[in-house]
Amino acid sequence: MLQPNDLPLVCLPLDLPPEAVAELIAFLHELAEALERHYGAGLKRHYAALDTASPTIDSDDTPF
Repeated sequence: MLQPNDLPLVCLPLDLPPEAVAELIAFLHELAEALERHYGAGLKRHYAALDTASPTIDSDDTPF
């Protein structure tokens, strides 16, 4: 059975010229922004639900 680390998730070439690296990074930033725009509302609801589900701990409140 395959384990999570058996296969690489991303295979990056080692010999990319600087211009190609800059284009790749720009593409990845644009992809991340597109994902955030598309799924943003759902992410906000998810994190809001997590915030209300977990109690906040006051750092000044010591148990002793």
